[in-house]
Amino acid sequence: MLIGEASLPPGLRVYAIGDIHGRADLLDQLHAKIEADLATAPAQCAIVYLGDYIDRGAESHGVIERLTRPRFPSTDATRVEVVTLLGNHEAMLLEFLDAPYGASLWLANGGDATLRSYKVKIPGSFDELLLTQRALLGVLPRHHKQFLLGLPLQVQFGDYLFVHAGIKPGLPLDRQSREQMIWIRDVFLDSEVDHGMIVVHGHTIVHEVEWRPNRIGVDTGAYTTGRLTALVLEGAGRRLLQT
Repeated sequence: MLIGEASLPPGLRVYAIGDIHGRADLLDQLHAKIEADLATAPAQCAIVYLGDYIDRGAESHGVIERLTRPRFPSTDATRVEVVTLLGNHEAMLLEFLDAPYGASLWLANGGDATLRSYKVKIPGSFDELLLTQRALLGVLPRHHKQFLLGLPLQVQFGDYLFVHAGIKPGLPLDRQSREQMIWIRDVFLDSEVDHGMIVVHGHTIVHEVEWRPNRIGVDTGAYTTGRLTALVLEGAGRRLLQT
């Protein structure tokens, strides 16, 4: 399926939000825009967050707290479904909570900012990793941990697949691995293969939303650019809301 052929069923609107990375301020701004946009919503709406809520930006705690609160309640006129997908940064945090001695990749990719947001001391050496893990487990709210543990890998609406990083071209969806869906880059980004649906993803920063025949990339680098993007899909239409 090519992008020009893709659509959603009548009466459904989807907002797909790119990587937030600790920018609670931008999330608040984008939420306000979505809230105003919902005034014209059809009978059903879905708000899909594409993962990477934490790290790099200063307010990982604040972002998770916002995502665990119901911001967009359903009304008599519009039913709102919220889907929060797993990103590779949430996966790295969960791995740290399970096995702290493999944390170097997470800490080198913004995990230190998440520790600061939870007021946990940054480890100064390998020997301090276990103490850091225990400290984070001690302050991590139960509902934050439950949120992180419950994040799905993908969701589909109409002719669109929503996933954090992408999929391996040529492989059926039921055979895609967790690692591929949260980490894949070049083999997916460079592919011109028809995936049978349009893949909407984040993970790889682009200066402007990337419209390809078989995918749409919406990670506009919020933590460094100040631009957090929501792709709005309805019928065969596509538009953007941005900070």
